[in-house]
Amino acid sequence: MRDADNIREVEALAIDLMGFIFWSGSKRYISEPPAYLPTGCKRVGVFVDEDIETVRRIADEYALDYIQLHGRESREYCAQLQGFHLIKAINVSDGNDLAQTAPYEGLVDYFLFDTKGKCVGGNGEKFDWSVLSSYQGETPFLLSGGIGPDDAERVKAFRHPKCVGIDLNSRFEISPALKDINKLKTFLQSL
Repeated sequence: MRDADNIREVEALAIDLMGFIFWSGSKRYISEPPAYLPTGCKRVGVFVDEDIETVRRIADEYALDYIQLHGRESREYCAQLQGFHLIKAINVSDGNDLAQTAPYEGLVDYFLFDTKGKCVGGNGEKFDWSVLSSYQGETPFLLSGGIGPDDAERVKAFRHPKCVGIDLNSRFEISPALKDINKLKTFLQSL
């Protein structure tokens, strides 16, 4: 999210978390603070293999509630960010990929299960959610990976005791970092 008016409109939908991408390789990269930052939902900063001090500085500057790590950050890297609420993205194509969660148990607040693709995130592609039935970890997770306006029934049908939310991104955009409010509103109402 970058546009102040769009941020206000999305916030008004009573969402829980709003993401700001601080990875320069993304089309959604935020290089400077928008004219408005949300106060009615939690702010999430998304980073990819960023220097720890840079993450800390940006977290303070933007008053981030969560830091989402979407790269190859190690257990040791996460340990250096204790004191922050952490979300660790895990790219999934099959059940074997869930083994990646083990080193982070007890260090992160949430996992975000996303589709393994060409980019580290924002691919707009789905993975087979049934592979998550083999996830036995203690850490709750957010479901991601190409969820779009036509997926409300599929999301409602998905069941896992550790799933605590969904990530809505590229399929709800007019252009990168600009959300389609009508699509979001319709989708959320249908849930």
